[in-house]
Amino acid sequence: MPALMIQGTGSNVGKSMLVAGLCRAARRRGLSVAPFKPQNMSNNAAVTADGGEIGRAQALQARACGIAPLVDMNPVLLKPESETGCQVIVQGRLAATVRAGEYSALKTSLLPRVLDSFRRLSAAHDLVIVEGAGSPAEVNLRPRDIANMGFACAAGVPVVLAGDIDRGGVIAQIVGTQAVIDPEDAAMISGFLVNKFRGDPRLFDDGYRLIESRTGWRGYGVLPWFPLAHLLPAEDALDLPTGGGEGLHVVALGFSRIANFDDLDPLAAEPGVRLTLLRAGQPIPGDAALVILPGSKSTRADLAFLRAQGWDIDLAAHVRRGGHVLGLCGGFQMLGRVIRDPAGIEGPAGETPGLGLLELATEMTADKRLALVEGTHTATGQPIRGYEIHLGRSTGPDCARPFALIGGQPEGATSADGRIMGSYLHGAFASDDFRRAFLSRLGAAPSRLDYDAGVEQALDALADHLEAHLDVGGLLAMAR
Repeated sequence: MPALMIQGTGSNVGKSMLVAGLCRAARRRGLSVAPFKPQNMSNNAAVTADGGEIGRAQALQARACGIAPLVDMNPVLLKPESETGCQVIVQGRLAATVRAGEYSALKTSLLPRVLDSFRRLSAAHDLVIVEGAGSPAEVNLRPRDIANMGFACAAGVPVVLAGDIDRGGVIAQIVGTQAVIDPEDAAMISGFLVNKFRGDPRLFDDGYRLIESRTGWRGYGVLPWFPLAHLLPAEDALDLPTGGGEGLHVVALGFSRIANFDDLDPLAAEPGVRLTLLRAGQPIPGDAALVILPGSKSTRADLAFLRAQGWDIDLAAHVRRGGHVLGLCGGFQMLGRVIRDPAGIEGPAGETPGLGLLELATEMTADKRLALVEGTHTATGQPIRGYEIHLGRSTGPDCARPFALIGGQPEGATSADGRIMGSYLHGAFASDDFRRAFLSRLGAAPSRLDYDAGVEQALDALADHLEAHLDVGGLLAMAR
């Protein structure tokens, strides 16, 4: 069945956004369309309808298609735990924990699984829109590649190359890619487009024609910067807001291995909230009403990172001032008395003293909890929906005051005074009634924000943006 692949001249050139917009545009044309990314590297994961995990970007792209996310949409997900090691998730399940050199040898054995997932999606839909990873110009990785040209050639999928003019040198990006890749790979590229232009696109007419002349590839257009991109869930923590505005000040700690940080997106969208994501070396502001410890892919290592920034001292002062603290997943585990990892599941075996703000202890276990859940927030009585994706089990006296009831069972923990809270639930702030009630208890101004409707409107606006500036019909017609 027809498929089209968007590859980029580098990371963060806008591939995920382009695929989401094309998926929504194809859906509006009446096509049954699905997203696909052979290999993704991200600690921002989503739980799927079939009980696995995939990259958050593919979950957003599935939403653009109007379908539930499935593990086949991202058959290989790499979740970095350190500078040199990562978890390898294959078709939604943990397959191995490897160092970088070990993964290179593993990739060849993963290509059949990738192709199986692609064929299942292709059989179920009119069109599959594929997203590459990094750049095909990383020719040192080509012999065992499954993310870019290795996949495109194996599956026979035509490629469009996207360049990022905002970072400069887009002519060299596109022409240079053709210069360094093998002729057989270059033959898979059917055209190019230029992304993230600021100003009048006509000013780039000469450069656009030069790229066409030098490469012999067809141009599919110059896409101006999309101003509503911030309303869509970000895949890279560097794209999250870093402060500014007015309203209730909510501060989130930017861990070195921050995970599932799209928990913060609904808060960033709230007009009565000022969200700040702290970077390394920045102190916790004294006017923070709520400090959030987000998820982490390496909890004990990020707890050491937290202490290295002096955030433990700042948190203690914040609590003395009467401030509130919310720990999510790994952040929840950090709030307890101790984190034990006797089997070395997340790193070297051992245990680490926690922050001691909740009376509980956590022990890492090999079984990963993956589930879509719904229940009730205990303090507000409001319905809450989200997902769990974590290792470890937390127990202790403060668990007798749960954060939520899920299927009638207690989940999370709360301190006796109610100001320190912890939960394994991700995505909860997307539940509008819960979010409004939770923030109101902290003093936020009333809000009528419908978060999900805002995401849908942004996806429609993204499709409109692509239709206005790119030859979308030509792109979809090129699929084969």
